Amino acid sequence: MRTILITGPGGCGRTTVAAATALRAAREGTNTLVLSADRTDTLGAALGTGTGAAPVRAAGNLTAWRPDSAEDFRDDLAAFQDRARAALDLLGASPLDPEELTPLPGAGELALLRALRDAALSQEHDLLVVDLPPVPHALALLALPEELRRYLRRLLPPERQAARALRPVLGRLAGVPMPAQWLYETAARWDVELAAVEAFVRDEGTVVRLVAEPGPAGADAVRAASLGLALRGLRTDVLVANRVLPEASGDTWLAGPVAQQRKVLEEWRESYDVHAVGHLGHDPRGAGDLAALAVPGAGRAAARVEWPVTDRLAEDGVLVWHLPLPGALRDELDLVRRGDELLVTAGPFRRIVPLPSALRRCTVDGAALREDELRIRFAPDPRLWPGTR
Repeated sequence: MRTILITGPGGCGRTTVAAATALRAAREGTNTLVLSADRTDTLGAALGTGTGAAPVRAAGNLTAWRPDSAEDFRDDLAAFQDRARAALDLLGASPLDPEELTPLPGAGELALLRALRDAALSQEHDLLVVDLPPVPHALALLALPEELRRYLRRLLPPERQAARALRPVLGRLAGVPMPAQWLYETAARWDVELAAVEAFVRDEGTVVRLVAEPGPAGADAVRAASLGLALRGLRTDVLVANRVLPEASGDTWLAGPVAQQRKVLEEWRESYDVHAVGHLGHDPRGAGDLAALAVPGAGRAAARVEWPVTDRLAEDGVLVWHLPLPGALRDELDLVRRGDELLVTAGPFRRIVPLPSALRRCTVDGAALREDELRIRFAPDPRLWPGTR
């Protein structure tokens, strides 16, 4: 299944572009599903059909779905209360009724991740178009499966769980209660679900499509978004320059904004595959307006980018790790080695990267930013590196 994740700065028209992209693919004969996590039905307004908690047919070959985060949150908390009923009764806690539950911040993002997993596993559609939140929230959302799996492994390491028959004995020997088996079972189930979402995001058929208005603010947003996506190893296929003003306008007032847009578009075309979408003069609504936008088609998957790039041996025997970070600034970079992990900070973004086995037996020997690559030097540690004869 081909997947296009669409994001951009707030107010850039990414939901409209997502709707137009899905509609174009459907009209070209591709069985398409378009997803949105927006609390308001912006996607349904753009399509002119409305969306709901259940998938609805928006047009021929096109299904639209806006997952209900409130319902998912109630179901998850009710299931948790059932599993922890004994502990809650011991504490004298009063269980919550489903009717009094309201979703907490982040419930919408979790509902969207679950919907992504379900859509990927069902294989009912050939194309999935996802209307993601604005860039900072989208990057946090896409990073969530990897980060949560890391937390689970640290808090409840699978290798630490003991056989059921030994748990009471070990508890008496240690003098402390052993974690309940259901905690490990729940963590294992979550790990499987999160791994499915993580694999889906990193699949060869998944790309990110950026949307931005060509202007100073849009240029800054695109640079930051490109850096954040690169840090996560995510690939972009097209940069959609939205709401581009006509060049041949007779309105002298538009001369300044048009010249500004032209300059930004020229800069973008040096680094991105840019597709300009003209301004309609009004907010697009309905199939006719969406078709008039002439957004780019689904296209093909972008070339796979390995991140980090496989370490290479330098002439002096030092291993060099190459981390592609387009648009990174030297003053905004920070590196911290902690055990078998490397904490990489680039601007407002951060990622904890596990080191390959070879680099775990090395010490950091320096780093440099060259040609949009962060190159980290690792010197083999004689105490840990196999000796040579």
